[in-house]
Amino acid sequence: MELVRAGVLVVGATGAIGGQAAGQLAESGIATALAGRDRDRLAERASALDGRPWRTFEAYDLDGCARLAPWAKAALGGLDGLVVAIGVAGFGSATEVSDASAEHLFTVNALAPMAVVRGALGVLSPGGVVAVVTGEIVDRPARGMADYAAAKTALATWLGVAGREARRARLEVMDVRMPHLDTSFAAHPAVGTAPPFGPGADPVHAVREHLVHPLLNALSS
Repeated sequence: MELVRAGVLVVGATGAIGGQAAGQLAESGIATALAGRDRDRLAERASALDGRPWRTFEAYDLDGCARLAPWAKAALGGLDGLVVAIGVAGFGSATEVSDASAEHLFTVNALAPMAVVRGALGVLSPGGVVAVVTGEIVDRPARGMADYAAAKTALATWLGVAGREARRARLEVMDVRMPHLDTSFAAHPAVGTAPPFGPGADPVHAVREHLVHPLLNALSS
């Protein structure tokens, strides 16, 4: 597969999905820029990927989220792709989750990714591709996860409309419905305690099949 592309920004590069995506894209020869919340982990990951440019951000700083893509375009000399893999889990019935916790879940899982994408749509090169991880929770919302599911579903709906609008600029927006993975994501929720889950999919394979390969195929088309 021959790719003549300037670069891809991976937002959430210190997480399980974003880290895999960054590594696999780098292995494919794609110039990448990394963004994440944890400065030390981000610097370490960037160094392990031959010194990729990196930048920290906070999900509650929506203006800062919107500035990530313009920064990456300057750092890479152009921007053709965006991967957004940020989020936080939350558990509890609709009556148990507080308004403050619900606001947090919506900010991190919906508003922040939307801000990142909004900032990218104006700077991506024609033919560029946006890939945002939502998850199978959108298709199969579970009891005890109403607020988390609602946030991810809101993001998925927004991506669907934004994608139709972006076609006029020759941009593609992908909603990546990643399956349940064998990671520690659910073990560190913003609220509540995770119920017992069945075995998760291998994150290396899942990221390759559901995210990286579709992204590379779209960029090469």
